[in-house]
Amino acid sequence: MHFVAICLDKPNSLELRLSNRAAHLDYLRKHTKTIRTCGPLLDDDGETMIGSMLILDVPNRAAADAVLAEDPYKKASLFIKVEVRPWRWVIGTPS
Repeated sequence: MHFVAICLDKPNSLELRLSNRAAHLDYLRKHTKTIRTCGPLLDDDGETMIGSMLILDVPNRAAADAVLAEDPYKKASLFIKVEVRPWRWVIGTPS
């Protein structure tokens, strides 16, 4: 089952994001079977990172929450809000 996670950064937290980015990217690379695609959400300037979006392929919501809980960004308390929703992949489904 797929879940989409929308994670919004706390205000004025770009330095916190950047200081944890390398560990976050390493975590993502180690979980490519579970984290199917992901990337930063951007401010209206199209440059400044203000959050994250991840699509997870896991058996249930508890498994999605467990994957997200181990993300270095989560452990650094970067996010002010995290929304996780079941999601159906329709077009561009990975093989």
